[in-house]
Amino acid sequence: MSSRLTISDLVAARRQGRKIVAVSCYDYTTARLVARAGVQMIVVGDSAAQVMLGHDSTLAATMDYMVTITAAVRRAAPEAFLVADMPFLSYTVGVCEAVRNAGRFVQEAGAQMIKIESTIAQLDVVKAVSDADMAVMAHIGIRPQSVDKVGRLRAEGTTAAVGYELIILAERLVEAGAACLLLEGVAREVAAVITGRVEVPVISCGSGSDCDGQILIISDILGLIPGSLPKFSRKYADLGQAIEEAVGRYARDVAAGAFPDDDHSYHLKPGQLEALEEMLDAPGR
Repeated sequence: MSSRLTISDLVAARRQGRKIVAVSCYDYTTARLVARAGVQMIVVGDSAAQVMLGHDSTLAATMDYMVTITAAVRRAAPEAFLVADMPFLSYTVGVCEAVRNAGRFVQEAGAQMIKIESTIAQLDVVKAVSDADMAVMAHIGIRPQSVDKVGRLRAEGTTAAVGYELIILAERLVEAGAACLLLEGVAREVAAVITGRVEVPVISCGSGSDCDGQILIISDILGLIPGSLPKFSRKYADLGQAIEEAVGRYARDVAAGAFPDDDHSYHLKPGQLEALEEMLDAPGR
């Protein structure tokens, strides 16, 4: 019997007060380590466009790319609860196309839940994907795919009026069929209210500690990217510097002729060098 975590396990964790640990990562090698570290949920986010491809926003992520990397993460972490992120324009140009794209993540990549950046305008999409028997994570608060429309991303729900709107939106998304919520950059107090008012697991990305779980991007956790982190993130290692130092040592060894040495080389079997030399010296060759 498979020991893969399911949505029922997430709901049970919420009811029992056990925090859900989630990480966003994008490749086989890293996801394998993340799963072995005891993370329950892996979200393959469209932030891969920035972290893996070097774009300045998430907008460059395509469906084909997201399906490919989600499938790689599933192969690396067969027991983790896997969430796939619907990229820009994959769900806003029609409900039928949204359902087809969501289905690709399930059929081709083994995803168990589909994340959709959501406003009131996405209620019908959330309902349609849920009605097609796919679990939906509705993502509210800061929505990186809207960066060109809003100009810059900032904390959400820091006033009573906007907080009220987010609470109502969260409730309506759950009514439409969302099986989980992700709150990004939402004021802690508002996130706490939402978590207390809905019956589905709520994951915080920079929305305080009162939610049912927390998520960070793996590159932030590992310190792989230089520069300042978002206010809500935390670096747990400085692997960027360690990697730079390791590759630097390798480069110096190669330049000095110290690598590879005999211990890191393959060799002819005993007596074969002489035989080879005889072949090369044979007359008429």
